[in-house]
Amino acid sequence: MLAVLTVQGQIEDIEFTRFELDNGLDVVLHEDHSSPIVAVTITYHVGSKNEDPERTGFAHFFEHLTFEKTENIGRDEFPKIVQNAGGRRNGFTSFDQTAYFEVLPSNQFELGLWLESERMMNVVIDSAGVENQRQVVKEEKKQRLDNRPYGSVSQQAFAHSYEKHPYRWTPIGKEQYIDRASIEEFRNFYQTYYVPNNAVLSIAGDIDTKQAKKLVKKYFGNIPRGKKEMKRPNVEEPPQTEETRDTVYDNIQLPAVIQTYHAPEQGTDDFYALDMVTTLLSDGKSSRLYKKVVDEEEKALNVFSSMRGLEDPGLFFVFAIANRGVAVDSLEMAINQEVAKVRNNLISGKEFKKLRNQIENDFYSRKNNVRGKALALANYQLFYDNPDLFNTELERYMNVTREDLKRVANEYLVKENRTVLHYLPKSLKP
Repeated sequence: MLAVLTVQGQIEDIEFTRFELDNGLDVVLHEDHSSPIVAVTITYHVGSKNEDPERTGFAHFFEHLTFEKTENIGRDEFPKIVQNAGGRRNGFTSFDQTAYFEVLPSNQFELGLWLESERMMNVVIDSAGVENQRQVVKEEKKQRLDNRPYGSVSQQAFAHSYEKHPYRWTPIGKEQYIDRASIEEFRNFYQTYYVPNNAVLSIAGDIDTKQAKKLVKKYFGNIPRGKKEMKRPNVEEPPQTEETRDTVYDNIQLPAVIQTYHAPEQGTDDFYALDMVTTLLSDGKSSRLYKKVVDEEEKALNVFSSMRGLEDPGLFFVFAIANRGVAVDSLEMAINQEVAKVRNNLISGKEFKKLRNQIENDFYSRKNNVRGKALALANYQLFYDNPDLFNTELERYMNVTREDLKRVANEYLVKENRTVLHYLPKSLKP
């Protein structure tokens, strides 16, 4: 409780300046002089759902390719430039977006703007860079998915849960599609999506807002607006009417259970309620699933649930690894019993108060640094056209009632809306 109050006391509504350049680039600036650092982030509205089904992995591949070389930055020099300036950088790709950031000393702020303007305008796409990153991406897939126990859980879960929507493939994609793609296909993807009118530039930290606006216009104002048609899938996943079940055999020692339930898109009232249900079930060792299934019944080594918040309707996700000697059916039954309690019983006032405190603490902890603030502001601008959600979104969680938790559990966490995968060791395959 004291930790919650401490975090809450440190966070106040943040002020920001938002404007749009003539080329369509959305810009959000937040001035914060609490430490001499600045986060420069840029988020492109392109993810795996924008890909051709025969070219999956393009968005993630470009996350790597744009660090390779530009007209003014030599091959593999991008990371060195940031490191030599005393900063750090990275990027990530999701179903709906691709984002990049540099966290730099504030006296290197202009460097961050130059680097990101180079990424937007001057990336060199040649055979050397493409072949180099093809190998990098393949190696990443081997390490993170193919050779890692339970590494394919997300891939299998989404592939089994969606029939038509492009969420049925994950951002890592399939390497054979990248192998087949031509240089022209890569260049066309870059020219289509890496344009100012498809991006949000969000900056937080030790800046002077007036000067920052001038520098943003200096580095980004002359980049031409993109004119190619962007693929915006308008696919509605058909409602699930009966439970789907399957068995996956993998290089693992202990069985596991995956459950997914179709859930509403991010930003809806029911999304916030279901997100709170995941906290109730599995946030910390005192949560319901952990306390019952791991501690008391000792049926699982670990268990967690999460809401996969997506631009289109996403998934409520449950994953558990069975304890040695525990049958996977027994583990699944234990999970189902805890989910059923949320459907059948109203949460107590005491537990609800604890849940609200957890939500508040987690919400602020994720955003209590300049990088977190910059990425959050970009996300709110990109998907909601409203950076002020940074200051007001917590209210959406706090407006959820105990009755809402029970209602959404009964609406979404039902057998007819569920996909179940039993993850078993390959040694058990018939």
